[in-house]
Amino acid sequence: MTGSLRFEAPSPLTYFASLVAEDESLSLLEAAVSIAQDEHPQLDPQTVLADIDSLAWQLKRRIPSDAAALQKLRLLNRYFFHELGFGGNVNDYYDPANSYLHKVLETRRGIPISLALLYIEIATQIGLTARGVSFPGHFLVKLRMTQGEVVIDPFNGQSLSREDLDERLAPYRRQQGLEGDFEVPLGLFLQSTPARDVLARMLGNLKEIHRSAHDWPRLFAVIERLVVLLPQQWEQRRDRALCLEELGRTDEAADDLAIYLQHRPDAEDAAALRRRMTQLRRSGRPPLH
Repeated sequence: MTGSLRFEAPSPLTYFASLVAEDESLSLLEAAVSIAQDEHPQLDPQTVLADIDSLAWQLKRRIPSDAAALQKLRLLNRYFFHELGFGGNVNDYYDPANSYLHKVLETRRGIPISLALLYIEIATQIGLTARGVSFPGHFLVKLRMTQGEVVIDPFNGQSLSREDLDERLAPYRRQQGLEGDFEVPLGLFLQSTPARDVLARMLGNLKEIHRSAHDWPRLFAVIERLVVLLPQQWEQRRDRALCLEELGRTDEAADDLAIYLQHRPDAEDAAALRRRMTQLRRSGRPPLH
């Protein structure tokens, strides 16, 4: 009798790791969809991607083959923001579901970065060149037109002028001391954001939500992804250690602190964390009999 082969589905973290292993092959949209698997483990990302393809196809079939880029942009904006009704979740901005793309598809509500990813994908499928912009405080989308670049706020569909962008940037410039002699050109803030950085910003949003709620299990799942996504960003190991400590996993917490201190021996918090690591090692030892 021949036994049948059984293949175990990869864990959500293993699947995510495979998607983000190399920058050249990083599938931003698929990886972004997969973030929701921590909260919805039965989610099939391929089904979500097919749903997005379907939305793009419905628009694509209406666009004349000789349509200019500006005409495509107008049709896209009308379709995405008015017909489909996508927009910002002003009533519950800090709901984690705003970062789960399958939920954003269902509710038509999200935050700038999740809305931007859907908008960019549909724009790309109809032949527009669209990129995400990690603008301070608010993720934006820029599109390359023959007349120049157009910047869209994915939260409400507004097209932003240079004056609008300068106005939005002013508080950040003041806060960071980037005025006067230290003024940084607006164009530097409008550079396309690499896929890995987009995912880091999405996960960073969830990290802050769960940390504020002291939701340690959910926070741990998010930081696990950040450690995989940004393996050289040692601060993520430190943050995972502090989360592990809250979860009572003291040995693992001490191990993460050791890795952080090995790579950041001169960090401002190094002395305090060395003491903490020593305490964790002691507390993790079994009692003597």
